[in-house]
Amino acid sequence: MIRTSTPPEAPATGAWEELVTTALLGTDRRTPPGGAPGRTAPVALLDAAAVQTVRRRAGLRPAPAARRPEPAPEDPRPPLPAAAARRLAVLLADRPGAAGGRRGTAPDLMELLPQWLAAANAHGYAPPPEALPALLDAARGRTDLRPPALAFGGPRALWLAGLNPDWRFALRAAPGAGAAQSGSEDADRVRELWEEGLFAERVALLASIRAHTPAAARELLADSWATERAEDRLMFLDSLRTGLGPDDEAFLEQALSDRSRNVRSTAAELLSALPGSALAARMAARARSCVAVDHTRGTPTLVVEAPHECDSAMERDGIAPKAPAGRGERSWWLGQLVEAAPLGTWPGRLGGRTPREIVALPVADGWQGELHAAWCRAAVRQRDARWARALLGPPSAPEAGGPGAVSLAERAKLLGTLDAAERADWVAGFIAAHGLPEAFQLLGVCAVPWAAPLGRAVVDALNIARDAGSYPWSFSGVMGLAERCLDPAEASRLDGLLAVPDEAEDASPGAGGYWAEAFQRLVTTLRLRSAMAGELEAARAV
Repeated sequence: MIRTSTPPEAPATGAWEELVTTALLGTDRRTPPGGAPGRTAPVALLDAAAVQTVRRRAGLRPAPAARRPEPAPEDPRPPLPAAAARRLAVLLADRPGAAGGRRGTAPDLMELLPQWLAAANAHGYAPPPEALPALLDAARGRTDLRPPALAFGGPRALWLAGLNPDWRFALRAAPGAGAAQSGSEDADRVRELWEEGLFAERVALLASIRAHTPAAARELLADSWATERAEDRLMFLDSLRTGLGPDDEAFLEQALSDRSRNVRSTAAELLSALPGSALAARMAARARSCVAVDHTRGTPTLVVEAPHECDSAMERDGIAPKAPAGRGERSWWLGQLVEAAPLGTWPGRLGGRTPREIVALPVADGWQGELHAAWCRAAVRQRDARWARALLGPPSAPEAGGPGAVSLAERAKLLGTLDAAERADWVAGFIAAHGLPEAFQLLGVCAVPWAAPLGRAVVDALNIARDAGSYPWSFSGVMGLAERCLDPAEASRLDGLLAVPDEAEDASPGAGGYWAEAFQRLVTTLRLRSAMAGELEAARAV
């Protein structure tokens, strides 16, 4: 509460940091800025902190008088419905860690904020102006919030961010923010920003142009390429992943001769994602010479002859010559060649077999792991769903991942090449066969809300774990995902799981109570998400 006594004059520079330091040391050891020592020092410190807090919340930091800022731009989007605006205020008021832990039945509101922002953006609403400071504060503390928060904040959030150094991240992180601030529709001003802007502003500008006009972004980058620093060239080159196409090949081929090994490697990676590129053809020729089918062993078997050297042509095409510690050079070179070769190379090379038939072939001399791992990376890079299915195998396979998947991380990446429905079905089958302990990383790549079969598989597996007296805290990660990702319509199916179960003699102490509490939190969160969605739909229903 702000006291009515006249506060001391707050310093203009580093005011908040000085106040915090004084509070930590104590007013007996340090006099508050602008105050006097003695019995009134604690009151003076609190008064100064109250004034400074109001100033910070207003979006301006104390500074010498300057020219008034230009008025905030208009936001043409429709305003939030009143109930949704109140909900946003509650979500933004929540702070992580304020309650000292997750135990309890109350929903974790900060974890629901990204989902709320995505839904609000899908409806095309504008935020209440008074919510912008809290929205920017939330985005400042969580980088994952920045894209949806800045999209929701719109032009007024960017205007406000320009007035507070704490929020300048918004000018750098918002896609096209720098361009928007400089009037990117004017080609001369875009050129000026590209030539004179800060590095982060240039990255945002290039990404924005690339998203709308890929050729214009490539030409802008080509004009200044020779004068850019190596680390900047690497970041700029990475922006070409958006809208990558055959028209980019000539520029990327030139980048293969760059002075920086990292730039060359990135250019090669991008070219290998273009199956019709000259680099892809060169890699295919090299890879074909390394893998063949041997028909003399009784059953057709893949045999591998890894490269014996990494010549200069291979290096130019992005092959790293030096293997990591503990890795053989020849297997290292082989993996890179197979990864960069178009997957369409292999059916013709290996007897017209389908990807599934190729993956099922035995591989001689212990090369299977290396070969299949390279095919996994190639399937992810080339977004090839047929090869991804072959390498994943059936979700019920005893080895819990199919013959080609070498790790949970690889399986998750392969699943990312499938459409949302197929991905959800595969993970549901995996959970039904192998339970939840191995599934957390796989659940993270599934579309939200989870499809009905996947949601049922997760709830059934949690129920089985509860009835088995399993150690409940080991499932807290999956339970947290379920709170955010389970379809709210599933809440009614969970009512039977809210009671505290009878604990078996070998169950973890207190497990029954924890499970009941966790399911109660899950149901409460699902119903809250349903209410949030209804509040955002209110305007359409009128």
